[in-house]
Parts: sequence; structure tokens; C-alpha cells
Amino acid sequence: SYFIAESGAEDMVYRVKNSMKVGTIGTNRTLFINNLSVSTPTLFTDLGGGKKQITTTGNVNSNERTVAITLNTATGVSFNYGVLVGTGGVYLDSGTINGNIYSNGPITSSRSGGNIISGTAISANSPSMVANQSNGSGVPVNNINFGNANITQDVAQSFKVTNSSSPLNKIQLYLKKTGTPSDVTINIMNDISGNIGSTVIASGTILASSVTTSYGWIEVSFTTNPLLDTSKTYWMVLDASTSSSKYYTIGATSGDSYINGLSKIGQLGGTWNDTTPVGFDYFFNIYLGGINGLISGFNQYNQLQVGTVSGSAQAHTVTAVNASGNIYCQVGTYNNKVCISQPDPTYIAYPVSDANIAEWQTDATSGGTYTGNYSVNSSGETIGPKKIVGDLTVGSGGLIVTGTLWVTGNIILNGGGLTKLASSYGEKDGVILSNGTITVTGGGHATGSGSAGSYIMLLSLSDSTSAMIISGGAGAVIAYAPYGTISVSGGAALKEATAYKLIVVGNSSITYESGLTNNNFSSGPSGSWSINVWKETQ
Repeated sequence: SYFIAESGAEDMVYRVKNSMKVGTIGTNRTLFINNLSVSTPTLFTDLGGGKKQITTTGNVNSNERTVAITLNTATGVSFNYGVLVGTGGVYLDSGTINGNIYSNGPITSSRSGGNIISGTAISANSPSMVANQSNGSGVPVNNINFGNANITQDVAQSFKVTNSSSPLNKIQLYLKKTGTPSDVTINIMNDISGNIGSTVIASGTILASSVTTSYGWIEVSFTTNPLLDTSKTYWMVLDASTSSSKYYTIGATSGDSYINGLSKIGQLGGTWNDTTPVGFDYFFNIYLGGINGLISGFNQYNQLQVGTVSGSAQAHTVTAVNASGNIYCQVGTYNNKVCISQPDPTYIAYPVSDANIAEWQTDATSGGTYTGNYSVNSSGETIGPKKIVGDLTVGSGGLIVTGTLWVTGNIILNGGGLTKLASSYGEKDGVILSNGTITVTGGGHATGSGSAGSYIMLLSLSDSTSAMIISGGAGAVIAYAPYGTISVSGGAALKEATAYKLIVVGNSSITYESGLTNNNFSSGPSGSWSINVWKETQ
């Protein structure tokens, strides 16, 4: 009874997430498994706050087991590491990271010692700063829909690279979506006489939550980083599911603008056709590998501690590291263990796309614009959504955020004031964006709504070395600066940090929480259904 109840629940979730027929609300629906049945007497129960529940009951010889699944719709973002940084890397100076680090650049430690990463530390080989292959910019001349029917389910673009010594690292694609389609699989495949072959050379995933209803460059990383032969043609294939109301659009040029390849549309494993009219090429950028990953303490006498129980160190080069678990590297010196060889770690794209950020900016602007510097006095304020053309300063009075805030200037949280999401956010998360520097100091504190699993993201769009300065306080905060540097000092504590570069000093800590693997931001229409609760109820 339990297994068929689970099967029925999985069937319903699959149908909902992929926009398939799910039956009539409130009626019984029966699924047969080996002559046993599972019924769904109530397809959906509206729980409010954007949540719905699916309940399925399995019945075998009058023995019943019931499974309930709660679905939530919002902009889903998963933070799987306490720290995720770009090619700028991580620098630890008397700091602690309680959780795992994934860096697309080096992880290094100061001479002072006492630097600890309690979990696993991974430094991937970073991509080149310049695309090896590129096509398209600005406003697309052509807009190609895919995932809307079987004959237009998938799109493919052939290409060649010009460097055989650097592996494939990442790809960018110019996409938007209609409705809430499912994730897309992207495969790099071989070419056979100008046609798409059957061999998958590398694969990755385009998360539906990273694509919005407006065009944006979406970054895709791969599970492996193969070397590509400059004498061969390859195909990138975007493999989507199909729905006439839930699909994607990719920007395209015309006139054979990309001389090293051509585009097709059709179905993987089925029929492919040239785009109509012939001569379209899709918008894309292909990046190859740049610099090898590095994890390093200062020297053999001042090692970086990786793992307090079983954390491993993984990079092309690992030096001056004391690891509680294994050390995986190609080159290693002054470590407490010898290197175990395995393929180098692969680049990981940021969890928030540029399209997500643009959507949050639009959401903030929908609440109107305030021109001038906005200061919160001792009596406190409530605001949001709102765009503030100026600076935002929150002092002792505190600020209650009722919607997304976009500040074109700097943000300063100080004086012991509390910046808090309104209770109406519930379990969802909120965003405060800044085009300038975000400073949290003097006991400034920020937190979610008070409900378990609610966080506030402080997001700086600055590309400076002082994009975010946190020198005390913080709270249930996700610090996010994809283009600049986050500096954490003075005993500050964060839940997660994502940045181009991260510096941790002054015995500060970043403590990862497992709830960050499934964040749902309340604003924006881009999110698809995500599973919030899955449990047996009877």
C-alpha cells in the first residue's frame, strides 16, 4: 500500500511539474501497478501562500497508506554550499567556514593559521575570461520557440573550438520562457557527416528557475570538462519536454552569422530540420578552461585545516593542507596525506542568474520609486516593494521589508537595528538589491520573517573590491555579490556567501544551513513547482 501510494504521488508531481493533464479536481483518479491500485480522492488542496497539497492513498486488501506532498511555487534557488565563489577565489585569515566550499578559483590561507573549513573544500579549474566561440548580442533578430511541440521539442547548434589544450568549461545561452516549463538538459554531442550523432560527450542542466519571461544570458556548467578536438565539429543540443503552453524561446541571428556551424530544430532521437528560413544561428558563448584549481595553506608549518570530521580537499593542486578526509589532486606538497588522483573538479555556475536579478529589479520597481537617500530613524519603518534612487541607511529603529527593495546607491545597516522580512513572507525568502556597496556594521542585523526556512538575501551588483563589507552582526542572511568581493570580519556570522571573491578575517564564521538547498523567493513569476514537504500521513 505504501509503495503504490508513493508511486501515485510521484505520478501526480511529475504531471504537475511538466504541465501534463492531472484529471479533474476533487474526483477519484486510479493508477494501476501490478493489478494493485492507488487512488487520488483529492488532487489538490489549496493551503494558501502559494502552496498546494497532493494526497494519494494506496489500498491493498483494505490496508491503506496515505502520502501527502506539499508543492510551492516561487523562484527556486538552491545554495548547496556554505560558500560558492567565482574565479576570484577564497582567502581565509583567522576565519571559520562551517560547511562546504566550492570555488571556481583558488582557496588560500594566511600565515597566522587557525583557519578552518569544517566540511569539504573544492577548487575547480576556472574558465577563460574570453569566450572561445561566440554568436549574437543585443536584441535578437529571430526568436525560436522550442519545447512547445514534438517537431520543435529540441534545438541544436553545431560549433568548432580553436584550442585543443583547454577543456570545455561553461556555455552561456540567451533564453526566455513562457509559463513554467521543466528544466532543460544540454548535451554536447558528436557530429556524423553534418548531422547530430548519438554520443554524449558532456552534459549539464538549465534550471527552469534561472530563466525568466524576459531574455537573459543563462550560464550552464557541465558534469565533466572534456578536451574538444579542433578538427572536429560538435553539437550542443537543448533537450526539453513539450507543452503547448509551457516552453522556451532562444534568441537567434540570421544570415549565417556564425561561420563554424549551423542550427537545427526537431527532436533528439527523432527528426531534425534546418531552421526556417535557413541561416539562423542561436545566441551562445562557449568558454574553455583557464587556470587550474588550487587549495593552499601558507606553508608546511601553517597548514589550512580542511574537515573537522571527514571533509576532503579537491583541486588540481593542493599544498600545505591538513585534511581529515582524503586529498584529491594531481599535484600535492606539504600535505598530511598523499594525493589520490581523480578528474579535476568542474566549474559550477552561480545559483542566481542575471535574468533572476533583472526580474527582482522589475518587481521592486512595481511598487514605485523613491528618489533621494532613505534613512530609517529610531521609530522604525515599513517599506516594499520599492526602488530607491539613492542610499538606504537602517539604524536603531529597524526596517520591516514587505516586498523586494532595489537601492541604486549604497546600503548601510548599523546601530543595532534589525532589518526583517514581514511575517507575510512566511517560509519564503526576500531580496534587497544594491548597485553599490552593502555594509553591515555596528551590530546591524538582518533576518527572515521569523518562520523556519525564511532568509533574507543581501545582493550587491557592484564589481568593486568592497561590494559587501560585513564587520559584525548579520543573521539569517545570504550574502550575494556575483561580480565583486565580500569581506567578512569582526565576528560576523552569515548563513551562506556567494561572491566573485570572498575574504574572511577576524574569527568570523559562515555557517551553512541545510534549508538553503531549497530557497523559494516570493517575488517574480519565473518559479516552477517545487516540493516543500513529502511525508506519510497515515
